[in-house]
Parts: sequence; structure tokens; C-alpha cells
Amino acid sequence: MESQRTERVGDLMRAEIADLLLRKVKDPRIGFVTVTGVKVSPDLRHATVFVSLLEEGPIAEETLNALGRAAGFIRTEMGRRLRLKYTPELVFKEDPT
Repeated sequence: MESQRTERVGDLMRAEIADLLLRKVKDPRIGFVTVTGVKVSPDLRHATVFVSLLEEGPIAEETLNALGRAAGFIRTEMGRRLRLKYTPELVFKEDPT
């Protein structure tokens, strides 16, 4: 069961990550990606970012790898924007729905 704080932080992170992917991340391997949700651990140290991909197969795998490589940049930018004591470590996973 998630607390209200982790839900609020997850919602804020979802909006910020979507904005960063749209405006700041310039990797051509990241195609059309939609951030569908963020699940934050209770201690706010880890976050799983669920994304919906338009592509399938090896292109989708390459997009997930590119997102994983951009996780450090996204984490740094989120730290500047959200001003949390700890900026969560990001793991990107494909949303199965």
C-alpha cells in the first residue's frame, strides 16, 4: 500500500520525466515514448518508470536501453526541479498494458 506522499511524488515525477523526454533529451534512439506511471519506493530512493512504446521488437529494446543510459541525466534534472532530499534512482520498464 502506497502512502499519499509516495503517490504525490510519483505523479510529480511522471510529469517532470515526460517534460524532460519531450524537451531536453535529444537521443535519436528514443522515439515516441509515453510515461504511463511511476512507482516510488517508500523511502523515496528508487523509482520504477513505466513507459508505453510505439515500436515493438528490437527497436523497443533499443529505446529502453537508450532510456536507461539517459537515466542519469534525467535524475539530475529532476533533482534540480523537484528539490527532494534524495532524488530517486530511475529504472525504466515497459508498461505491459
